[in-house]
Amino acid sequence: MEKADIGEFFLNLQQENPSPQSELYYVNTFTLLVAVVLSAQATDKGVNKATDVLFTHATAPEEIVAIGEEKLRDFIKTIGLYKTKASHIIRLSEILINRHDSKVPRTRELLESLPGVGRKTANVVLSVAFGEPTIAVDTHIFRVSNRTGLAPGKTPLEVEHGLEKVIPDSFKAHAHHWLILLGRYTCKARKPECWRCVVRQQCGFKDKTSHP
Repeated sequence: MEKADIGEFFLNLQQENPSPQSELYYVNTFTLLVAVVLSAQATDKGVNKATDVLFTHATAPEEIVAIGEEKLRDFIKTIGLYKTKASHIIRLSEILINRHDSKVPRTRELLESLPGVGRKTANVVLSVAFGEPTIAVDTHIFRVSNRTGLAPGKTPLEVEHGLEKVIPDSFKAHAHHWLILLGRYTCKARKPECWRCVVRQQCGFKDKTSHP
């Protein structure tokens, strides 16, 4: 995608949705971290159903530890891989208490040192909680970046680095959410809804779909 088209691409996304927000339910930085850990290989909608109840009982590391792993499993048992995720959340809560004064760290390195937290999860927390211009490349962003020609790449990390290079600084704060929402609701995996896409003029996808 040409540089001029990239500017128009994000300008159109901005005009459609000036202040995009995460669709995960959370009440503070810690609960955001928990929600993102739970969202691995799960939908935001499914995670929100579980955390809507969980977060009425616990919104801090100490409260999660007090609940215990077995009861935590009951709260999140509708989410895939819930046993492993419960173990990760208990352990990361203990680490936050013992090493970080119960606060979520603000660096990728420290975030990735927590159980259940990989690069994508760390990037989401850095972006949503701390306003860092990071790009968490999930399946939606990976698909959109390759399909549109915005930042083609064979791996999520390659796409992430490509996006960091091409996204204009003025759009980086919200680019992560714009691309996720575009992939989730318009540029869908099986059949993109190109006829109603606000960036169809800049998109390099050759097989654009027409209105059914």
